[in-house]
Amino acid sequence: MIRKQRLIWCIKSYTKAYFNKKLYFRGIIGAGQGEYLSMNFEIFFRFISYAAVFCGFLSLWVSDTFGIVGSAIFLAVWIAAWFLEGSRWQISELVGTVLIVLALPVFYLIWKNQLITPTGGDTWIAGILSRLILSLTAIKLLQRKTDRDWIFLYLMSFFEVLLAAGLSISALYLGSFIAYLLVMVCAIIAFEIRKTSRAVKHKIEGSTANKKNETSESQMVLPVRRLPLTAITLIAFIVSLAMPLFFMLPRVGGAGFGGDQKGISTSSGFSDSVTLGRFGRIEQSDEIVMRVRFEGNADSGGLYFRGIALDTFDNRTWSRSKIGPNFAIEKGDRDLVQVDVAASRGDLLIQTIYLEPLDTPTLFALPRPVGVQSSFPAIYRDPYGFLSFPRNSDRVSYKVISDRNVPTDAQLRVDDRSYTSEFQNYLYLPPVYDPKIEELATQITANKSNTYDRALAVESYLKTNFGYTLDQKANGEEPLSDFLFNVREGHCEYFATAMAIMLRTQGIATRVINGYHGVEYNETAGVTIIRQRNAHSWVEVYFPGEKVWVTFDPTPLARQNDALSSSGFAGTVKKYIEALETFWIQYFVSFDDQEQQSLARSLRSGFADYQATISSYIAVARDRLAEWVRQVRGDKGLQASLNAIGYGLGYIAGAVLALLLFIWLYRKIIAARTWQRFRSRFFRNQQASIIEFYERMQKILSSKGFAREPHQTPLEFAFSTGNQAVVSLTKKYNAVRFGELNLSLNEADEIKEWLESLKTAIPSAK
Repeated sequence: MIRKQRLIWCIKSYTKAYFNKKLYFRGIIGAGQGEYLSMNFEIFFRFISYAAVFCGFLSLWVSDTFGIVGSAIFLAVWIAAWFLEGSRWQISELVGTVLIVLALPVFYLIWKNQLITPTGGDTWIAGILSRLILSLTAIKLLQRKTDRDWIFLYLMSFFEVLLAAGLSISALYLGSFIAYLLVMVCAIIAFEIRKTSRAVKHKIEGSTANKKNETSESQMVLPVRRLPLTAITLIAFIVSLAMPLFFMLPRVGGAGFGGDQKGISTSSGFSDSVTLGRFGRIEQSDEIVMRVRFEGNADSGGLYFRGIALDTFDNRTWSRSKIGPNFAIEKGDRDLVQVDVAASRGDLLIQTIYLEPLDTPTLFALPRPVGVQSSFPAIYRDPYGFLSFPRNSDRVSYKVISDRNVPTDAQLRVDDRSYTSEFQNYLYLPPVYDPKIEELATQITANKSNTYDRALAVESYLKTNFGYTLDQKANGEEPLSDFLFNVREGHCEYFATAMAIMLRTQGIATRVINGYHGVEYNETAGVTIIRQRNAHSWVEVYFPGEKVWVTFDPTPLARQNDALSSSGFAGTVKKYIEALETFWIQYFVSFDDQEQQSLARSLRSGFADYQATISSYIAVARDRLAEWVRQVRGDKGLQASLNAIGYGLGYIAGAVLALLLFIWLYRKIIAARTWQRFRSRFFRNQQASIIEFYERMQKILSSKGFAREPHQTPLEFAFSTGNQAVVSLTKKYNAVRFGELNLSLNEADEIKEWLESLKTAIPSAK
């Protein structure tokens, strides 16, 4: 009869929890029941483990490591493994081990003979390694799994996320990484609960009935729905400890994620040469080249990021006549390399440039850089004064201080000095060229008396009389002549070449500059975005009196306004994604020792400002107090003294009233038990309260001589005492312990009253 009652009680408790849709892991221990693992928890464990595997795959997928076919195959295996879990169709551990061992030499042969060509922008080694990891993961998914196999899957997903970190900096990777952290912490917690539950069950099944009874009182109910909250709390705790270390510890080697990558090809963007007369259409790419953040105001129309200078033209190709080694410039204080002397401090503009891994060592900057601050081991300057650095295919960041001081129009118009011999290469013309070019230039500049106005005239003529196109139509032995007198439309290289050569026929020193001219501003991130499509060529004219190169851009405004439009909902989403990528790059990918020093200086400056503000407030308060004392003392007459005393008494009375009001409100809140209700609602540990009040009841009964027998359930023991308070307490215990009902504040007060009544209401057992 007793066993039948215990069985009915267990079935009722389990059924009640199930139909309340509570997923939890609990122990139901009576006389010989043992420890049971909820089937719902087992499903949750499998779900969260498969989700962890998927997050690892997702991080590789967003980095464009493999194509559609590979992704489809892995997803098919992942889905099939879920439905085959626990069935006889799963492969054995022996077969799985053999397949894993065979996979290693197979992938080695694939790598050695290059049987698979990775797609996307990943390196060859990374592509093969990612496929190997996914193959091993697929084998383990199809296998009958032990705890060791689940750990293997967790490790594989970790390696996938780690590998993807070196291949992608996109916001999608950041999202997949955050999802991986949350899911993996949940999976590890669930794995430990599952493992511990089986160990406890094994221990209980081998123990005596008394030990079973002792264990039953200490079992904890851990709802599965609390696992995500526990995971988030754990992640927040880890991040709160790790973030200060991340920003404070010194950096070694490359900056964060994204190192040692294949450089972005500049075939559809920047080039270190210019060749005219080719057929076809120039393909433009929206791939981001760099992001630039300015300290101060910058005219978006004047953002010309110089890359390389070209000075020699042979009717078809621009090249460089000055052949000589680049020389290194030593660093000064704060890793600052001074490359020129600033004309004035008022026109300095600081740019922080986050450069993608281009396949060129060029260091891009706004005109006339005077200082570069970076973590580069060296900075080199070529014979033309342009800068480069030892490129190692990393994403890099550096700061450039540019002198934006430009002589006024009046100063340039009176600059009539002749050129010295060192500038003769900038006056060089091809040995043979169409004489109509010089005739046209002479005609355009006929009424201009100075170099500056002649340059403006040629620039204006080309902008207003020619069309812009990406189709390369001009051809022949002299593509420039074909462009000027036949085709009359072209791209920026034709316009820059035309202006440079036309001015040289008039004895004006010019050079063609290749770089980027971009006007796309992301106000969400506060950065200027430079893309491959922003690659541009323009002209610089030298004014010997002012000793300055001045920028002229003869390309029609139709091209310069051809910025990538970002309007509508899609454009807004795109801007936010790019802003997130910028944040990720700025504070994680490119956060090196240079950024650490900048952050330290900002913190010191902010702390100094805070100290200055507090000191000013204290000084004002001290001055006012001293003034009040002088007035009370009568230094300014009797009337002023009486007024000061009155103000002082008023302030004191106001402070006393405020204090009394605070005390009154505090007592009201305590009397209303508002804090207790709030704490009970959000922070109260129900399980601790349950165990605490039931154990207190057992101690009271034990002191009276009532002890629960091993074969008795809690409710049977309560009825055997013959006390209604004990029965009521036990019912509350069962309802909350096994039904997962929450105690209200009134019920908690009622339980306290029952416990107090037991001390006097129950006589000692004889």
